[in-house]
Amino acid sequence: MNKFFFAIVLASGLWSCEKLTEVSAIKDGAVTGNKEVHASNNGKSNETVNNWIYDVMDIFYLWGDKMPAKTASNQTLDPDKYFESLLYQYGTTDRFSWIEEDAQALVSSLQGVTKSSGFSYTAFRIASGSDAVVLAVRFSIKNSPAERAGLKRGDLITKINGTDITVQNLSELLAKESLVFSLAERSGSGIALTGKTVPVVKEQIQNYPVHFSKIIEAGTKKVGYIVYNQFIPGITTGNTNDGQFDNELRKIFGEFKAGGVNELVLDLRYNGGGYISSSDILSSLIVKNLTPGTLMNTEIWSAKGTQYAKKYWGYTDNDFISNWKDEPNNLKGLNRVFVLVSGGTASASELVINNLKPHMNVILVGANTYGKDVGSITLDDSGNKYRWKWGLQPIVLRTVNSEEKAEYGTKDGFKPDFAVTDNVIPFLPFGDPEETLLKVALRQIGGTATTAKAREKNTVTLPPVESLGGFDNPRNNITDMYVDHK
Repeated sequence: MNKFFFAIVLASGLWSCEKLTEVSAIKDGAVTGNKEVHASNNGKSNETVNNWIYDVMDIFYLWGDKMPAKTASNQTLDPDKYFESLLYQYGTTDRFSWIEEDAQALVSSLQGVTKSSGFSYTAFRIASGSDAVVLAVRFSIKNSPAERAGLKRGDLITKINGTDITVQNLSELLAKESLVFSLAERSGSGIALTGKTVPVVKEQIQNYPVHFSKIIEAGTKKVGYIVYNQFIPGITTGNTNDGQFDNELRKIFGEFKAGGVNELVLDLRYNGGGYISSSDILSSLIVKNLTPGTLMNTEIWSAKGTQYAKKYWGYTDNDFISNWKDEPNNLKGLNRVFVLVSGGTASASELVINNLKPHMNVILVGANTYGKDVGSITLDDSGNKYRWKWGLQPIVLRTVNSEEKAEYGTKDGFKPDFAVTDNVIPFLPFGDPEETLLKVALRQIGGTATTAKAREKNTVTLPPVESLGGFDNPRNNITDMYVDHK
């Protein structure tokens, strides 16, 4: 088997159905006449691509022994349909395997690089039962077009390019390269335009995972508060990264330690995951009584996948485990950590929670998490200079913590200890003690907060449209957990 790039990843996504027409014989593809093939086939026949899909799935898929025999599969299908036909109880047992029509774009997005305006939002119905939508800005990514244009957390948007936003047209409106956002504000019991507009033009941007941090005085306690939005080690060039973001994370925990922090609030409500290596670092910066070199978690692969990794990648049994890392800025002696969570808290974020649970009190504030305790590897044809563009994301492993537990691998995810619906808008700035989720954590810690009544005079509560939340580029919405080749 040819060498290919891969990353362990948890992801969900969409693919288009763009096709091209082949009008002449194609070398190696056995495609003749006027037969349509998917654009991502690069002119190769469905049978050629699907044969490759089956072979790599047979090696790595966690439920490979449940796949149909190759001779019983329909290799004339488009590759996306063929891939789906191989999955075991898709939507129930296997909820996450998927296929991507552009593997190179996928790899970039896993490193936090996408073409985007760079803002994240929650979509709300302006009134119950209405299809009219208002976007509440969660945050703008550092150095993005949205941030440079002044779009910030708490802003409300009801029109894009002059068109009222609805449940039906939001995705289409956000797909444009140039966007003009019409800002709104609370008016009486509703939302009204302010007359201000914010124009942006999408460009290739790099996500910055550490969005905000602060030490908050809460009564007699010093609370370290950090908003961490994606697990990325650093800016990647070729096959290496500079470790910038991991080091920034370490620096902030060093500041927390020097500042005498004795409580921690970790805000992961918008974090869909990322590199396992970064989740290992974050876990090791938090865990009570850190003992470097002892077991943190274990990856469980299929028999064939395990055999392949040992034979061709030189894996040993130790390569299927992660140990606690020696992190000098570990907040020694924390008895507990508060984690702000939502349905967007997924994969590597949930892995951190699961890593910590055997060792300290992990208190969740918000909504049920996404529910991913399984992982996949990105499989592409880069070793053959991309004879086809397809990238596969089959589930190949599940993770368990040091107690061999993973009690979040269902649609219910982790259940919060304090259920809080984050639907009061406009959103307050990160670190504001009256911010909806942070307020609950601070009150449990024992700190003081302003009265809720003071905020309610200037807010409105609206029903969220959870299926529409995220970014203007769907690639930013991937929920994932991945590692480099060992």
